[in-house]
Amino acid sequence: MRLTWAGVLAALLVRVTAVAEPESWPHLPRYYTLPSLREQADIQDAWTRERRDKIPAILKKHGVDAWLVSQREYAEETVFWSLKSARQFSARRRTTMLFLASDNDTTASSYTWVDNTPKLWDELIHILDARRPRSIAVDVDPQIAFSSGLHAGELKAILAELGEHWIKRLVSKPLVAIEYIATQPKSRAAWYRRLQSTAWAMITEAFSERVITPGVTTTADVEWWLRERIQEMNYTTWFHPDVTIIDEHAWNLSSTASMMPSAVMMGPDLEIKEETGNVVNYGDMLHVDFGVTALGMNTDTQHLGYVLHPGETEDDVPRGLVEGLRKGNRAQDIVKANMKIGLTGNEILKNVLGQMHAEGIEGRVYSHPIGDWGHSAGTLIGMTNLQDGVPILGDIPLLPSMYYSVELLVEHFVPELNATLRFPLEEDIRHVSSEGDGSAWLWAYGRQERFHLVHTPLSSASSARQGHERLGFNSRGGGDL
Repeated sequence: MRLTWAGVLAALLVRVTAVAEPESWPHLPRYYTLPSLREQADIQDAWTRERRDKIPAILKKHGVDAWLVSQREYAEETVFWSLKSARQFSARRRTTMLFLASDNDTTASSYTWVDNTPKLWDELIHILDARRPRSIAVDVDPQIAFSSGLHAGELKAILAELGEHWIKRLVSKPLVAIEYIATQPKSRAAWYRRLQSTAWAMITEAFSERVITPGVTTTADVEWWLRERIQEMNYTTWFHPDVTIIDEHAWNLSSTASMMPSAVMMGPDLEIKEETGNVVNYGDMLHVDFGVTALGMNTDTQHLGYVLHPGETEDDVPRGLVEGLRKGNRAQDIVKANMKIGLTGNEILKNVLGQMHAEGIEGRVYSHPIGDWGHSAGTLIGMTNLQDGVPILGDIPLLPSMYYSVELLVEHFVPELNATLRFPLEEDIRHVSSEGDGSAWLWAYGRQERFHLVHTPLSSASSARQGHERLGFNSRGGGDL
């Protein structure tokens, strides 16, 4: 039996259970089936215990003796979601946690109350009287979401119950919550890699002839195929997939409106209106922004695809497009090499853009932390509209043991199209401590260095053209590029 490319792809994109993998990534990624919900809860709770054990050290690092986190049901603190058990779906009654930077290993370093009576405050004050913290961090920063989760009503209750003595010791220390959320336990790395592999596998399948029929399939069709695939695998996502066709008009970043996902736009009546997307044709360069969520972790990936004309192979991808992708890879290397622990995001951005310009690379850098949240706690290295530095969030130092999303675009002139195109790319990396020099960043799974390809056999060319004409589509770009 003659195997088609689609058949080979289907055979290789198999679902497998988790096993240890080397750092290098395979040519075709794998789907990973998640464990049972019970197993997932056990895995996540072990990670949370590992993270919570580091809280005393975080408090000492930032010069506070205690950290008070308090919330009511459906009015949870932002950091609550990184502190809770996997079996908790919300806070109950009043859920209050006190963490202490204790030097005594025989004394508890944390306390939790779930109560809706004055007894909670009595016991909290009793602990404070016994432990005598000189400063108590609360999450009330006015600018940073991860450090401002204490609701106004809850703060009012705390101020009413603690008494003047302890109220005077409340302080805002934004880096406490930021560092707790940003710091990823080493034991998470293997499963984060598997999530990345699964996201890559979905993109690889989506940007193939298994999903795309040139002249028929729209970008919205591919977006919804990805949503369905996520659900089939029992994963979720933190944003709707965004699939676009890259041409000289795509990714115009001169206005905020142009940065909205193509799938939805706000009409004048403020109702969300779904678009049908653009029809995918031969010779199109495709772009996807995509992430999966599972086990309390999120991924974020932007890849590029190319729709081959009937009978073409990878060697027929226009050289200008290949060079644009390589230029994007070089920009990724520059960002990764300049991510030095302790530098602020704004310092890293300045160094990165300076090196890019020195090497003749024009583009934008807008990289961000990832992990517990898609856009997670930590410093920002640029934003799409802020290439001279990001106020406040860009002034946070880069922390160790983080996951980070290297997100950027480069501009490259493509001779075959006589146009300058933008090449958006995004890959997740993780920080690994090492001897000597101090640290290194590794790709969480890998990075795209070749286009995802949509193949069409020559035998299908005539039927594809007939379907194309019957549906009234005009091929943008015509013949050879």
